[in-house]
Amino acid sequence: MVQRSKNLNDQLIREIVEILDGWSEDLTWDGLVEAVDRRLGQRYTRQALNKHERIKQAFTVRKMALAGGRGVVKKVADPVLQLSLDRLARVEAENERLKRENAALLEQFVRWTYNAGLKGLTLDVLNLPLPAVNRGQSDRGVKRVK
Repeated sequence: MVQRSKNLNDQLIREIVEILDGWSEDLTWDGLVEAVDRRLGQRYTRQALNKHERIKQAFTVRKMALAGGRGVVKKVADPVLQLSLDRLARVEAENERLKRENAALLEQFVRWTYNAGLKGLTLDVLNLPLPAVNRGQSDRGVKRVK
């Protein structure tokens, strides 16, 4: 019987997105599924990966970059230079992905602000600080020895 892979959590999603940031060959969902299996030892379906917005967006951004010729690293004879070129390509891919994630979050913030205004919430109400955490509540029912 095949053991079920762990549910995708924030850490696993981050690692999968990092795999995509370093992708330099033809990108397909099947290829990504195989790469995730090799690197993380977890096998997910295309549908499971595609269901998570960060993975889907990172896949799309990387696919467009590779199709446009960006992110393809030329092979050079010097191994130190090759490592530097690979790292630079990975950082540039990560930067492009983070720019898009930031833009999406800003769009979401604008949408939330607009909808909150429709419901009569003001910016003053939205900017109220969070209440202090009352750590004493978790001590309920516990007798302390003095």
